[in-house]
Amino acid sequence: MSANDPHAHESAIKTPQQLVMVIVLAFVVPIIGISMLAQLVLSSATPGAPSSSLTAEAITQRIKPVASVAFGEGGAAGGSRGQRTGEQVVQAVCAACHQTGAAKAPKIGDAKAWRPLIKEGMKDLLATAIKGKGAMPPRGGNPELSDQEIERAIVYMANKSGGKFKEPAAPAASAAPAAAVAAPVAAAPAGAAPAAASAATGRADGKKVYDSACFACHAQAVAGSPKFGDKAAWAPRIRTGMAALYASVTKGKGAMPPKGGNPALSDAEIQAAVDFMVNAAR
Repeated sequence: MSANDPHAHESAIKTPQQLVMVIVLAFVVPIIGISMLAQLVLSSATPGAPSSSLTAEAITQRIKPVASVAFGEGGAAGGSRGQRTGEQVVQAVCAACHQTGAAKAPKIGDAKAWRPLIKEGMKDLLATAIKGKGAMPPRGGNPELSDQEIERAIVYMANKSGGKFKEPAAPAASAAPAAAVAAPVAAAPAGAAPAAASAATGRADGKKVYDSACFACHAQAVAGSPKFGDKAAWAPRIRTGMAALYASVTKGKGAMPPKGGNPALSDAEIQAAVDFMVNAAR
């Protein structure tokens, strides 16, 4: 084409209407493209439902912290199995009898009652506690207690009653802080042993509470307590009503201390234990 050609540099836009159209298309076309792209991304979601990536659950999952603060089963009667201190074992298991002197158990702090026992020495005391003697069942009625936990409990009670036994090695978990940063805990596998209170159902496990707190007296009718499964002994108590039974165990009655000697038990755990024993006697 010649440089002198009058059409060489002629613009495609010849009228004001064409200019307006070009400007409008310059805005509209990108907007339509963006809309179509967004529709394509969200097209996999169920019609009428929000995108799975935008649900509250999905957003919570994405923003949750990498770690969480986990509190152990601390407190008076807490601690991991095999790692509980003497005081924790006493409050959870031994206090039911040794705090009140039920079934002629030497009371904690009674130096006169403990003096002949202390003279026997730790080896004999430990063997007696493990095997059981008289109204005291083996391992204080809690078969889950380790030998070391029993020894720590004996030392705690004896030293509170005039003894000078050497404190056993502290449990490994006792040096750890009560709260530790831990990764999120995975769900327990099916068939795992139930806890005293199920996280899934929120219901207390009456049998587990009975085994850890009530067994010591009710398994052998210690201090006049109704024996487990004895319908004749339980009948008059059942007639008073469940509310009265719950109140008796919570407040204590006769030789039975409040909450069976374990102040760490919740009302729900006490009710579950009473329900378990009553159902076995019906």
